[in-house]
Amino acid sequence: MYLTVNHHTTYCYTGGKAFDPAKPTVVFIHGVLNDHSVWILQTRYFANHGWNVLAPDLPGHCKSEGEPPATVEAAASFILALLDAVGAPQAALVGHSFGSLIALHTAAEAPDRVTHLALVGTAFPMKVSPALLDTALCAPHKAIAMVNQFSHSMLAPPPSSLGPGTWLYGSSQALMRRVLASNPRVNVFHTGFKACDDYKEGLMQAGRVKCATLFIVGNDDQMTPPNAAQTLVARVKQTRVVALQAGHSLMSEAPDGVLFALRDLLQA
Repeated sequence: MYLTVNHHTTYCYTGGKAFDPAKPTVVFIHGVLNDHSVWILQTRYFANHGWNVLAPDLPGHCKSEGEPPATVEAAASFILALLDAVGAPQAALVGHSFGSLIALHTAAEAPDRVTHLALVGTAFPMKVSPALLDTALCAPHKAIAMVNQFSHSMLAPPPSSLGPGTWLYGSSQALMRRVLASNPRVNVFHTGFKACDDYKEGLMQAGRVKCATLFIVGNDDQMTPPNAAQTLVARVKQTRVVALQAGHSLMSEAPDGVLFALRDLLQA
């Protein structure tokens, strides 16, 4: 589905379903150098179980126009504008990595508009090493290879391979190269990483969240280790933590675990 958000065309994956104002809405927010497709299993499930699903490509990414958000705050404003554009007064928010910071900030800034919050592969502060920031800027394809090594718990055995014909490490690299190439004007890799690194308001905003909040962490996550989420967990009032046997790419390494945890949150 295409929407006009902030005067730009925005693509949202909806699971093949038309938006129904009578149904509750859940928004899935991807991370750095990803797009809507990382949520494919979870979005299809909720679209077929009574929910409106909106999984946008963030501005300046793939099918969406506009300037890529250079800050978490700018991205959160986009999410609220997206809800306005589709006519959704409230929504549940699910965010991964950079997307988790966006979801957190949105829930804090507009608590009456967010019914549930799920933070997947999150941390605060979400610092990026200077070396990786520089490589993302100057040699992004080298950085893609580095990030994929850090993001997966293993390179071939389960859960990093779901069976014959699958290779999560390779498919993730291909996705990141495609997202990078989708915007020849702006290096969305470096822009997203810098937004994560610069974000300072996590603890304050976590204390302002009013809705039930789920943290999904990967036991083998090297990008956002489980203990890096504890500062946020301690500040959010209604919290549940689910730890899965996976790395940072939780939606592909532990797709069922992520889905079932989200289902339990949204059914509560």
